[in-house]
Amino acid sequence: MGLGLKTFPTLAAAGEALAASATARYLGGGTLVVRSANEGDVRFDTYVTASEQALTDITVADGRATIGAGVTMARIVREPALGFLAPVAKAVGGAAIRNMATVGGNLFAPVPYGDFAVALLALDANLDIDGQPVAASTFLAGRDTTHARALVRSVSFALPVDGTFKFAKASRIRPKGVSVVTIAAVVEERAGTISSARIAYGCMADRPIRAPAVEMALVGKARTAEGIAAALAVATEGTTPPTDAIASAWYRSEVLPVHLKRLLLSA
Repeated sequence: MGLGLKTFPTLAAAGEALAASATARYLGGGTLVVRSANEGDVRFDTYVTASEQALTDITVADGRATIGAGVTMARIVREPALGFLAPVAKAVGGAAIRNMATVGGNLFAPVPYGDFAVALLALDANLDIDGQPVAASTFLAGRDTTHARALVRSVSFALPVDGTFKFAKASRIRPKGVSVVTIAAVVEERAGTISSARIAYGCMADRPIRAPAVEMALVGKARTAEGIAAALAVATEGTTPPTDAIASAWYRSEVLPVHLKRLLLSA
């Protein structure tokens, strides 16, 4: 049996079509759902998509960025105003994948994928779902339940102060291999000490997560090897890393503090 495709002018109309059919799936860039179909998933028979302009818009104004959920990683790489996110987008697969993979789709990507979602979590992004703002942390916590069939229109976040956003990805194959562990951070300093920190991990749970123990341990400390020692000591607190074909849970837990230290001490 073949797969059908239905295109709607608005995301709301596409959402209604999804709600009316348990065998329909939303088609964004296709790197997840088309792969699933190609691998033999017969739980759906129809692709649903939307041509709404907002899905592919990028707006950067008044210290805030709004990125349509249909924007591809390749566009992120080319967008001058989002230069700090270029290394994140470049970490998502090869060129062919980046030409199709979308910001919205990455939010749903299972471990060990979803590097861009880790960055959005560290940026404390909000998602537009049905016209309502939903924190990225809230969405990710309910991604497989409350928000399993949610349609994301866009993501938005305050632009980080220059030099405060940091990203690292450890993989077996550089630069585009599947993640062993991913870390994104926004670390602000004042008068020689860390005034605020947001740290997010990928591949340290079944979805991207924040590291509140690390964040608390960093505030008020100097960004030096001695200053971050307490944060590194609690680097794995609250994590439940998976074991998969890429790495074991033990290995991920062992290398996380190493990569976190490098990230925090980087210029």
